[in-house]
Amino acid sequence: MNAIQRLLASHLRKRKIPVRFQSSDRPTVPLGSRILTDPAKVYEHNMWDHVEWSQEEEATAREKTTENSSVKVRPEDQVKYESQASKYWNNFYKIHKNKFFKDRNWLLREFPEILPVGLQTKEEKGKMSWDHVKTNATDSFSKIDCPAMPKGVETCKNDSVGDFAYSQSEIRSGDSQHPKKKRGEAAKTNLFPGSHATFRILEVGCGAGNSVFPILNALKNAPETFLYCCDFASGAVELVKSHASYSPAQCSAFVHDVCDDGLSYPFPDGILDVILLVFVLSSIHPDRMQGVVNRLSKLLKPGGMLLFRDHGRYDLTQLRFKKGCCLSENFYVRGDGTRAYFFTKGEVHNMFHQAGLDEKQNLVDRRLQVNRKEKVKMYRVWVQGKFQKPLHSFHHNDPDDLIFGVSAG
Repeated sequence: MNAIQRLLASHLRKRKIPVRFQSSDRPTVPLGSRILTDPAKVYEHNMWDHVEWSQEEEATAREKTTENSSVKVRPEDQVKYESQASKYWNNFYKIHKNKFFKDRNWLLREFPEILPVGLQTKEEKGKMSWDHVKTNATDSFSKIDCPAMPKGVETCKNDSVGDFAYSQSEIRSGDSQHPKKKRGEAAKTNLFPGSHATFRILEVGCGAGNSVFPILNALKNAPETFLYCCDFASGAVELVKSHASYSPAQCSAFVHDVCDDGLSYPFPDGILDVILLVFVLSSIHPDRMQGVVNRLSKLLKPGGMLLFRDHGRYDLTQLRFKKGCCLSENFYVRGDGTRAYFFTKGEVHNMFHQAGLDEKQNLVDRRLQVNRKEKVKMYRVWVQGKFQKPLHSFHHNDPDDLIFGVSAG
């Protein structure tokens, strides 16, 4: 047990922190406090938190990625995976519907910023991630289990929009046939979904709604809030809109390709309080990631937060790829045609810093999952961050910002 683990264990014993299990029929274990101090007891539990890798273990992981990336996907196939990305994700949702991912009920515990301050209960405020835990400069820790499979937003040209209420005169005049035009006009006249709201959230890459509906459930008594959610897979958006809990009065789901910088959103820039980017950026080609982050930054109002979580370097998922699945360094394609990148903490910092956002949290979540029956150890790695748009951020060279940048919302 190294010095950091001893310090963290002592800290957790002294603090009253959230419990891992909420049901009464399971043992109550403080969230994030299951630390492996005796290697002989590794198979006593299914999960261990804050696992420190030995130099040998990290070297082994590096060797595996070097080996599985030694044979690259053919250039012509790489073009196919990029240009037909929406097809692969639509096929994914056609097959799995909303059954593949579990609802992310951990979101509000890990990202209480999703809710307006007035809606955050004392319990939720007490679950404020690991901001109170001091760790070394190399790594920080989180505590939330996430699926190995991301949901995606990729390159796709699509002009569809969602939940616009066109008037009869607009339909007769044909304006409803031009979504891009309609979005721009709505933004400039303040007539857009959620224009009544004082607190606005956008989830990018909403998939089948595994984040959307836990958030809507928390917002059901907050009519002044509004949730936007988008995905470039039209099948995923349809799953969201057909859900019994979907309400156009508080949520707007729309098809959108975040890689298409020329495609406007159904709301003006500079009005969002929160953007949720969870297991999405990894599915985008690395050459396009910075442009996506830059564009999303413009949507935030000054003081707004972008909340991020995604695959980390040397995660088990990365190590399991076979030769011939590597597209480029740390970027892979799965058997179903969907793709995944594996981030370092430094890469995440650089992307959001270049987009003009201030880093409030940037941590590496390393945990050990155990198959007790098969005696197999599996190392999981995720990267999580919270990035805020500076309060002084104001793009004077953008006419739309002069209208919506500071005063809106």
